[in-house]
Amino acid sequence: MENQFFVDSEHLSPEALEKKHRLETDPSSRKNHMEYMPGMEIIESDICQQVIQQMNAFDYSIYTARDVRAALDHETCSVEDFKALLSPAAEPFLEEMAQKARMETSKHFGNTVYLFTPLYIANYCENYCVYCGFNCYNHINRMKLNMAEIEHEMKVIADSGMEEILILTGESRAQSDVKYIGEACKLARKYFRMVGLEIYPVNTDEYKYLHACGADYVTVFQETYDADKYETLHLFGHKRVWPYRFDAQERALRGGMRGVAFSALLGLSDFRKDALASALHAYYLQRKYPHAEMSLSCPRLRPIINNDKINPLDVGEKQLCQILCAYRIFLPFVGITVSSRESAEFRNGIVKIAATKVSAGVSTGIGDHESKYTGKEDDGARGDEQFEIDDDRSFETMYKDMSGEGLQPVLNDYVYV
Repeated sequence: MENQFFVDSEHLSPEALEKKHRLETDPSSRKNHMEYMPGMEIIESDICQQVIQQMNAFDYSIYTARDVRAALDHETCSVEDFKALLSPAAEPFLEEMAQKARMETSKHFGNTVYLFTPLYIANYCENYCVYCGFNCYNHINRMKLNMAEIEHEMKVIADSGMEEILILTGESRAQSDVKYIGEACKLARKYFRMVGLEIYPVNTDEYKYLHACGADYVTVFQETYDADKYETLHLFGHKRVWPYRFDAQERALRGGMRGVAFSALLGLSDFRKDALASALHAYYLQRKYPHAEMSLSCPRLRPIINNDKINPLDVGEKQLCQILCAYRIFLPFVGITVSSRESAEFRNGIVKIAATKVSAGVSTGIGDHESKYTGKEDDGARGDEQFEIDDDRSFETMYKDMSGEGLQPVLNDYVYV
């Protein structure tokens, strides 16, 4: 099953090919994925233990229709109720779950939907994650935008009317160091009212610096909370260190970030256990940092350059809808983002039930917003995309479509004074 993820290696030198093969076939050649690397901050936190203990004990086969009925009848959804709603026994109750989720969404968010767009400023990466198009062994066009190019991309996006941006990089400190990301945040603050980051995990003092540069929130995908499965998918690089990645959101909050977002990449491992762990990660951190804004994403695997066999395995749209409804019932206050990985039809439906935020005008490549937003072609270089998107609607089209669904698109709900 795992071999379906491996990328084409025809471009590699004999030495690189040998190293790649050794990493894939010889676990002893890989660094311990639970051992911190030099420079990685270790924080004393009990969150990880709570999440993993619950995840490991989660046997979703034991839940019955009676358990699901009880969970839906309870006014407040407990952790045990949430587990029942994630179980296969809840699938026949999906319509009722959707109705309850819709009621909770309306109660806490009204009929609003938030719009944002991602901006990839570099796709260099030092990790070998076998499912990702940016991985260091994948033969793609690499690019890093300079500050003038970043500002140009931001201006094009801002001119469309967008007020929130999510800045992303590949995971390479050598090519995209914290200062480079911080300067991008300063530029973003000129054009946008909300600035998010989805970058490699950093230490508390570095999150504090990035917040001072203008970043409001941080998104980190744990990818999978199953540490053993994680080890087989992240073969090389800093991302291989599972516990350092797990604690990233808490370090970001300690560094002053206003909000954090959580996610597993559904399809890498047991999606029900990963969904449970993602929500509990947010749940326990919310209790520890009640001032913080929490949000969840629910991405599924998508095909990448040089490997079109990467798909979300047993996670269909029905299962995805079940997870999102369970998230909303269990955590009625959290934001829920559904990305352009999903179809326009699915996103149009789920924003009326459980999701509160969608991306628009999306590109997962580097340096191509002008052509995508204005239709104007230029001779500039391009960096290849991280993965294929499904919903490629522009900001203008998304705004109209959301309004047409009876929703009120929101571009920003936070004002600095």
